Amino acid sequence: MKKVKYIPSGGLAFFEEKEMKKLAEYAKEGWLLEKFAGLGYKLRKGERKDIEYSLDYQKEADVEYLAFFEAAGWSHVCSVGNEIHIFSAPTGTKPIYTDRLTTFEKYEREKKQMGKAALPFFISTVVFWLLSVFSNLGWVPESIANLFQGLGMISLIILIFPGLPYLSYQLKLLKLRKE
Repeated sequence: MKKVKYIPSGGLAFFEEKEMKKLAEYAKEGWLLEKFAGLGYKLRKGERKDIEYSLDYQKEADVEYLAFFEAAGWSHVCSVGNEIHIFSAPTGTKPIYTDRLTTFEKYEREKKQMGKAALPFFISTVVFWLLSVFSNLGWVPESIANLFQGLGMISLIILIFPGLPYLSYQLKLLKLRKE
């Protein structure tokens, strides 16, 4: 029987609650989260557990940070990049984020971070595409126009990775403001 299972992630920025519920369902079947793995999670077969998972974002988490969650009943499970942290607790434990303000602050921090990462690629994408358009007007050789198009496409592809999470956090913040 397999002892390890890999499952894909739909993207924490987009489906945080759904992802945590999915991991909790696997835990009920005895598949416990061990760590992040590529674009998903590595689960290890173990004892069935009725637990919940919760996600938090904290740069450079220290012992005090982890102790705060442990005192509230949440055990640290794994982290990625010492920035994204998953905790687990028995079902019914008071959630990590219990009020609108702290949830808002959590998503605001992530939105700003993703925005800082996305901005240079957004600007370069726009610049390369504008240069490509002007190049197609016959102002520069076709090979240069093709170069600008290629660089614009590369920049756009890279922009997707921080840009889409930025938009997702922005939508979550808008939803929180309306509540």
